[in-house]
Amino acid sequence: MASDKNSRPRSDEELQKSIVGELKPHNAPITLVEYDPNWEELFEREAHRIRSILGSKALQIEHVGSTSVPGLCAKPIIDILLVVENSADELSYVPVLESAGYTLRVREPEWSEHRMFKGPDTDINLHVFSKGTSEIKRMLLFRDHLRNNEADREKYAQVKRSLAKNKWRHIQHYADAKTSIIQEIMKSADTSNK
Repeated sequence: MASDKNSRPRSDEELQKSIVGELKPHNAPITLVEYDPNWEELFEREAHRIRSILGSKALQIEHVGSTSVPGLCAKPIIDILLVVENSADELSYVPVLESAGYTLRVREPEWSEHRMFKGPDTDINLHVFSKGTSEIKRMLLFRDHLRNNEADREKYAQVKRSLAKNKWRHIQHYADAKTSIIQEIMKSADTSNK
């Protein structure tokens, strides 16, 4: 979910506005594990399934997030980026994904019409954005930079491990707490990408 700029954790009411279904508190530390090469296979399996379900409506499918970066610790949840023509046009893709067992869990019109699904049998976050959305480029730039920059990858891992030890009411609060390190790394990625 998109993070607002202030440092106050979002309330249950604020988070519930973007959640489809019931918001369930986490109330625990975050489980991080060392990189697992099997994550790439899990991604490929999901990507194949999504392509077979959506056909040409799936304009781009990418493995993103920490599980897509060899050598980086991560929550063992595969983040997948799905690009469609218009993510706000839910009737064009949501029913067919739901009929295949995917569950719409997040709807964020205010953040580039982001939608997020959970998978039918693999622990995934399927992030859906519209073609041309700036978030697509940002996610891919962040992933590629971490794959190629060991110093920033290790810096990010250290911050993640430190934050993960805390007890978090919601996993989103942990994600929001990483905003400053992500912004710092993105500045480095933007500079090295020029």
